[in-house]
Formats: sequence, structure tokens, C-alpha cells
Amino acid sequence: MTMDHWQGINKVVVVGLGMTGLSVVNHLQKLAKSLDIRVIDTRDNPPGSGDLPQGVMLHSGGWNQEWLMAADLVVTNPGIALALDEIQQVANAGIPVVGDIELFAWQVRKPVIAITGSNGKSTVTDWTGQVAKATGLTVGVGGNIGVPALDLLEQDADLYVLELSSFQLETTKSLAPVAAAFLNLSEDHMDRYQGMEDYRQAKLRIFSHAHSCIVNADDSQTYPDQAKHLVEFSLNQQARFSVVNQANGEYLAIDGKAVCATNELSLVGRHNVANALVVLALLTEAGVDVNSGLCALKSYAGLTHRCQVVADKQGIKWVNDSKATNVASTLAALAGLELAGKLYLLVGGVGKGADFTDLRPILNTLNVQLCCFGQDGDQFMPLHNSAKRFDTMHEIIHWVATQVSSGDMVLLSPACASFDQFDNFMARGDTFTELAKAYA
Repeated sequence: MTMDHWQGINKVVVVGLGMTGLSVVNHLQKLAKSLDIRVIDTRDNPPGSGDLPQGVMLHSGGWNQEWLMAADLVVTNPGIALALDEIQQVANAGIPVVGDIELFAWQVRKPVIAITGSNGKSTVTDWTGQVAKATGLTVGVGGNIGVPALDLLEQDADLYVLELSSFQLETTKSLAPVAAAFLNLSEDHMDRYQGMEDYRQAKLRIFSHAHSCIVNADDSQTYPDQAKHLVEFSLNQQARFSVVNQANGEYLAIDGKAVCATNELSLVGRHNVANALVVLALLTEAGVDVNSGLCALKSYAGLTHRCQVVADKQGIKWVNDSKATNVASTLAALAGLELAGKLYLLVGGVGKGADFTDLRPILNTLNVQLCCFGQDGDQFMPLHNSAKRFDTMHEIIHWVATQVSSGDMVLLSPACASFDQFDNFMARGDTFTELAKAYA
């Protein structure tokens, strides 16, 4: 433990329990038994409360400002907005407010690769981890995906690959990745940010101490405001990591030199060609020999809940894209979709203040039946004349099963968060998968 970070810190208050909060508590206990650790969670029965170590006090069902104002350090969950009055009072009193990624940065001693962006970051994180493992490295993969970052420290890895959300980056200032990527920027979380520039600045924090900053030459919003060591990737123009056309097809290329044919990738879609370029860029900049991991680059089949075919019976494909929690993700799923029959598209949930009208042009190019459900389902109704309103996903699938025929596709790509009817996007995707298998 680096003593300069912990000097004078005795009382630590963790705000928000769940998987991340519990990992913070366990990490703090391992660091120093002498720390006075307390947890605040505004939920009545926060998840993980039964797993708290002995001696850690929990205040649930509301705030405890007395605890907060007496703390030497406050560690917040990414789900807690820093703009809340309770947190602002702490910050104004000069008490440091950090997140689990900052604690990870204080502790980590091996190279870190970090990935952010509005879309594709989970795929790129997982894919990078898989290719790195194929080269023979021990790799810890986590952060905003799967395993909390602090739990990864138990693994003694050669390399850590972290997905980082804008919420996590807000409370992070010391992380110094060997390579960091900002994939793209599109509207999301407008319920939490004052506007797009506010959201962008949170994402750009990933580059604060990064050795190599990997940016999207096709999206100027991903470039940092100050000069840094920039490494570009692009589908459409010349860049260090780009695509090149040869007589026998299109290739992923590094410095213009072909590395792998794009049609050899198991993942489909142009957005995944771009994602593959980022994987190559991150690992190359981290000093990993990507040539020894090309088999894993080609064979990678993607994440659960991301354009995942969960049933394919009688010529009807059922596709789970529950991970599409914003408009840009759904647009990516629809781009280049070629169907013999009709597309039954399930959209809706918690819209997070987004504008869904960007979906209208692409919907007008498809033979589509729009199925709208959930809290903000009404917002999708004006987008296409086929739109039909349902209360729940169960209702949709029950109806769709009576309509579909060979050549059709049923696609859950909601463009919304899931919290109105599900615990998270995984639970939503699992429900869709179960229903698809039952009705297929």
C-alpha cells in the first residue's frame, strides 16, 4: 500500500453497496485492519449486506450525513451522482471523494489497459483480454464488466484490462494506463450530465495519465483537448490501425501492413471491424506480440447479450442484444442487417432522457414490425407506422410467436436501460432468451 495516499486516513465511508461496494470493503479490510469502515446505502435492503465483514457498520434506507462529514475518505459507487447535495457537502468540506478505480490505481503494480466509449467497450475489453491470454499472458479482465477492479488485484496478473464507464472515470484521477482507448461518443446518460460536452469530458479523463491514447479518427469527439501521444484507428481513412483493400479482399492493417482478413473475423458487422482494430492497437501499444494471438482475434465469438443468436429454428432467428442500452447501440445492431423476411424489433425501457428520432431513418429502410414496451415505450411509437404498444416483453413474445415465419428475425435491441422491469440488462437478456427458446 502506498503510504502517501493513506496518510492520515482512518475513517472511510463507502457509499453504495452491491458487488462494487462489497469489493471496496473487502479491499480496505485487507489493506489495514485498523481502518474504521462504514457503509451507507439509501436502499432498505441493499444487495451484499449479508456478506459484510464483522465490525463494518451499515446505515441503510437513507443518508447519514454525520458519518460522511466525519470521514477522512469517501468511496462512492459509480451509480451515485457526484452532483447530489450529500456528496457535494463532503467535497466542499475538503474530504476526498474517490471510486473503486482510484483505489485500484493506488495499488496496481502491473500494466493496465483501459477502455471507454459510448458503445462497444464491453466487447473490446473482453476481446482484448482473450487475445492477450492467447499470447500466454495471465490477464485480469474487469472493471465495469464482470469482476470489480479491486477483486482483480487478487489474481496477480501480468496485465489488467479494464472497461471504464464515465461514472467510474469521474472519481478517478491517478490511473496511468499503458494504453487507453476512447472508442466513440454518442448521446447517453443525459439524465446525469448537463449535456454532451459534460459527458465527453468525463470520458476524456481516461487519457489524463495514459502513455498511449487510442482515438477514433472517424469521431473527432474522442480526441483529448491537450496534446498527447495519440494513436489513431479508422475504418474510413488512413491511420496507424486501419483497413486496407487488396486484390483478394479487405484486411485489418497496422502501419499499412495487412495482418488479418476482415472476413476471417467470427464477429459480424462494421462496428466489430473497428473494434478489432482497437484490440490490435491496445495490445500493440502495451507491447504485446499480437501475431501470437491472431487465432483468438479471429475466433472470438462475442459477449452474451450483444447481438447473440439465442435460438434459430424453422428459419427464424431470435437475437439477444439486451446490452444495447442506448440509441447508438441499437443503430449499430441494425446497420447492414440483411433479412429475407421481417424484423420484429423490441424497443423500450428507461430512456435516460435520450432522443430516439435518430432511429427513424434506418427503420424506414427495413421491413420491420416495431414492438414497444416498458416505461418509455410510448416514445418509440411515432418512429414507424408499424409500431405496436405492449406492457411487457412476455406480451410481445407471446404475440410475435403467432406472427413469425421462415426468414424472419426477432431482435431485442431496446435502446434503453432495463431498470423499470429488470434488475439489469443481463436479467432482461436472460428473460428474452428463455422466452425465445420456449416459443421457438
